[in-house]
Amino acid sequence: MTSYRLPLALSLLACIMLGAPAKAFAMSEATQEPAARRADQDAGAATDGELRKVGTRIAQASPAPAAPSANPSAPAATDDVIGNVATLTGTVTVIRNRNSLPLHLRDDIFLNDTVQTSSDSSLSITFNDATTFNLSANARITIDNYVYEEGGQHNAGIFDIGKGTVAFVAAAVAKTGDMRIDTPTASLGIRGTTGLVEVPEGAAAAGANNVNIKLYPDADGRVGRIEVNDRAGQRLGALTQGASGFTIRPGLGGARPTAVPLTISPQQAARDQGFVRQVHAAQGVGRQIVTEQRALRRANPPGPQRQNQQRPNQLPGQNRPGQPQRGAPNRQGQRQPGTPGQPGPPRPGQNPGIRQGGQGGTPQPAAQPRQGGRQPPAPGLQRPSPGRPALQRPRPPAPKGKKQER
Repeated sequence: MTSYRLPLALSLLACIMLGAPAKAFAMSEATQEPAARRADQDAGAATDGELRKVGTRIAQASPAPAAPSANPSAPAATDDVIGNVATLTGTVTVIRNRNSLPLHLRDDIFLNDTVQTSSDSSLSITFNDATTFNLSANARITIDNYVYEEGGQHNAGIFDIGKGTVAFVAAAVAKTGDMRIDTPTASLGIRGTTGLVEVPEGAAAAGANNVNIKLYPDADGRVGRIEVNDRAGQRLGALTQGASGFTIRPGLGGARPTAVPLTISPQQAARDQGFVRQVHAAQGVGRQIVTEQRALRRANPPGPQRQNQQRPNQLPGQNRPGQPQRGAPNRQGQRQPGTPGQPGPPRPGQNPGIRQGGQGGTPQPAAQPRQGGRQPPAPGLQRPSPGRPALQRPRPPAPKGKKQER
């Protein structure tokens, strides 16, 4: 008995001693696994953070796409109205954002607009400072720059006359800033005056006709000054006397243009005076239009229209304040509303004394006028009077041989 217990105890002890290192190794691996997992997670988080930072830098470097314009013919939202159409005859168009649009009286004028008249039309434009241009037939002008602040000292305006006969009268921009008129061969510095510019078709081409520039007195008789320069800004001359002018001759072979004094004939002077009177009259009308349109824009700023707003002129059938509410609009098949007691005209084949019912179309006798102020009751019915019991309808007679029930 004792001989086999000792080997059994030794084998058990050996098993215990062999299992201890394995258990210790397993516990060591279990202890190291969470630390390794945490290290991997930290490394992954750092990698994700770096990727997010790189993505943020890329998004900041990439510009956001511009939203498309809803109406390509409308001016930009930052543009302001700089003038209005004062007078207009015939067909006149404006090129705005590469779109050709018709112009009408009192229409707004914006920066960078190109306005042109046809062969049988004329146009006057008055700007916010009262500077006015009068375009005759087949004329074109572009507003390259316009800055005006009432009471400011840094106002400016650049107007490019491409072709045609254009009369002008300068106002506050020329007196408080810098006003310039460009032609294909010359640039004019306007110093508060009235003038006339004649630009023939294709004046910038070699060998083309000359450009004429004329100075005339203002409506009050004062005479301003026109400084004549070439397109590079080099001085060619100056006009300081009323009814005087220059002819700008283009240079040949790239030479500078020259300003030659212009002799104005009596016929030309009479025609020019007609243009000058027109632009002076248009300035008076244009001042009033510009003031009215500015007040209208301030009273009605752009934005969503007000809902349920009462209009001064209402359509027929609309309710007005102080009147009773009318019913809903009639549907098909219903009788049209009218004045009570006044039926419409009879239909063909219909008895004038009979009118149609509202539902099944069964003829019904028309209401007769009351006699003596009371309406006769319907047949077969009696209305009870005060102090008298109501009458009952007579019962039909009972069949023969049966007693009538009571």
